[in-house]
Amino acid sequence: MLGTAGTIAAEVFVLTGHAAAIAGPSAVLAMALGGLLSYSIALNYSELATTYPETGGALTYVREAWGSGLLAFLVGTLDCLSSTFYSALSAVGFAYSLRVFFPALPIVPVAIAVVALFAVLNILGVSQVGKVQILLGGVLLAFLGIYVGAGLLLPGGFRWEVLAPGGSLFIDHSFSANLARMLATIALIYNAYVGFEVIADDAEEVTNPSRNIPAAILISLTIITLVYVLVSLVTLGTVPWQRLAGSETALTDAVQHFLPRFGVPMMAVAGLIATLTSVNTAMLSATREAFTMSRDGVWPRVMSRLSRFRTPYVTILVIAALVGVVAAIGVVDFLSYISSSGYLFVLFWASLAMVRLRKVDPDRPRPFRVPLFPLTPYLAAASCVLIIAFSSRQALLFGGGLLALISLFYYTYRPFTRAIAERARALEQAKDRILVAASNPRTAVSLVRLSTLLARAVEDGSVCVLTVVPVSTTLPPERAARLVASLSGGPIKGLLDDIREEARRKHVPLYTRLNPATSVAEGILAEVRDNVRLLLMGWPGPLDQASGGENPVKVILQKARTNVAVLFDRGLGQVRQVLVPVGGGPHSRLAVRLAFEIAEHEGAQMTVLNCICERCEGEELEDRMLHLREIVEDELDTIPPQVTLRLSSADTVSAGILQECAQRRYDLIVVGAAVEWVARTRLFGEVDDCVAEGARCSVLLVRRHELAVISWLRHRARNGGQGNGH
Repeated sequence: MLGTAGTIAAEVFVLTGHAAAIAGPSAVLAMALGGLLSYSIALNYSELATTYPETGGALTYVREAWGSGLLAFLVGTLDCLSSTFYSALSAVGFAYSLRVFFPALPIVPVAIAVVALFAVLNILGVSQVGKVQILLGGVLLAFLGIYVGAGLLLPGGFRWEVLAPGGSLFIDHSFSANLARMLATIALIYNAYVGFEVIADDAEEVTNPSRNIPAAILISLTIITLVYVLVSLVTLGTVPWQRLAGSETALTDAVQHFLPRFGVPMMAVAGLIATLTSVNTAMLSATREAFTMSRDGVWPRVMSRLSRFRTPYVTILVIAALVGVVAAIGVVDFLSYISSSGYLFVLFWASLAMVRLRKVDPDRPRPFRVPLFPLTPYLAAASCVLIIAFSSRQALLFGGGLLALISLFYYTYRPFTRAIAERARALEQAKDRILVAASNPRTAVSLVRLSTLLARAVEDGSVCVLTVVPVSTTLPPERAARLVASLSGGPIKGLLDDIREEARRKHVPLYTRLNPATSVAEGILAEVRDNVRLLLMGWPGPLDQASGGENPVKVILQKARTNVAVLFDRGLGQVRQVLVPVGGGPHSRLAVRLAFEIAEHEGAQMTVLNCICERCEGEELEDRMLHLREIVEDELDTIPPQVTLRLSSADTVSAGILQECAQRRYDLIVVGAAVEWVARTRLFGEVDDCVAEGARCSVLLVRRHELAVISWLRHRARNGGQGNGH
């Protein structure tokens, strides 16, 4: 049913009339020939899917055969775009079927509305859609069975003299001309036969794949071929082909001759069911391909982001937008030609991939082996080329231009994004100064030690240790300067000497500054300039409702236009193990970067942890781990050997982090600010403050600088303005 219900769609309902316009009565033979040619491809897929029972289909086979280069990228992208065009074709077919009940309905707006509906359903992750689709597929086959049976048996139905006036199915006298017409018809409708590809795409989820996959592929292709042949036979044998030529409602035009009372609404409902199931199937297939390629890094990473429903909402929105734009074309035969030629390109390379895989991996177990090898795959590839050659010229030109654009994207996307990333990194490195706000002798040395480690991560990095001397607003500038000079030779001198010695041991340029200011926060903020990469401070202690807003650290967190880190020092010594809890927000990404810079220069091991508070298993756990991997790769370009990724389960995020600290000995925890860090009584948020106060080791809490409007929008967008992910 997976290979059948999602395949019978616009072709049989909307394109039968267009097929008649091309080949006349021989369109019936074209339907049969298309099915026969598909068997060679189906046999190839049976071997490939049982040999490599993994999600991905043709993309997996081509990648195994020739690697992850341009060809794999083209195959994966064309497979995705062909499903996109097929979904658009089915949406337009739905609009035509609905017109039977509401003749005044506009085609394009209705098609776009259907696409939008399924986009929302896919984002919400409606788990029962698949079961409903199988049920609807059964109803669809029953309606088509009634159509065929009634058309062959009831008066007013099929008559041989209508199908073949003069005793011939052909409208030309030349054999080559008639063959060309049939091949052009196959090129028009060929995407109606590739439902078995969906089975191969989902091979990883099939039980007993060595037996069930070949059976499902071959049985579904047989059912589809019989349905198409019998439906076209009844349709063209009931109404002369000249009257049906170019009609988008050929089946309802024919059924009223032998089922005048309820035949038209029955076939209209069947058309609605078929096109709806195909819109959903094709969108799911396109989304899966795009999501996989995004996860592999060959498409933009943003497309692999998951919503709180654990669905790739960015990918779904992008695919839905593409489907809507394509559906706006509204020309069903053009859409079908493009979709078919794209699928044929994919099937061509998948067939040749099997030949190569037999050579490069001959010892791999193959539960199903193609008969007559290598004739079968070569016949399949030749069939694809032959059918593509008879597509419409406009569709071929469009497909060629599409391949050129995809190739251009392949060769420019990565260098472009790499150049952007390098430029951003260069700008970040241009901020070569780490500003340390030191006032407490107990934490000053630890702060400077951390700052020297971070300063070594960039070229020409330096450390500025700032001490702010509060002075009265009424104090004249001369007296303020004398006061600062007197303090620099007093108790502060010993602290500064210790700091300079620490910097000398790390070979990091360090200078000190004493600023007079009316408040500590004002003095620090006055020193934050464009070249400050990070502002490092000590933990101020717990906040209360009355004084939280005036706490210097809190004020700086809210106003400083640079990245800020606050150290909760518990005697920071040699760092051997670093823990980084990650929730996916911008602050946790900065935590990953800073923690790695510390770990790299200390020769330490780094653990990146994602805490799960809800019940997750199977694919959801895989999604969590893949998302965690993407975050680290986005920041570090790769997963370094000293970095370990971990998932943990706990009632709350803070409990999960503290539980991890209790089970393993860590010297430092680096954690990003939560989304509610702006709360008056919390420094970095409930989770972060709880970890800082409950952990046994030192904790570095970080806040990445972003524009206020972006911070506000992010806060409002996350769970409707609620949540504590950092």
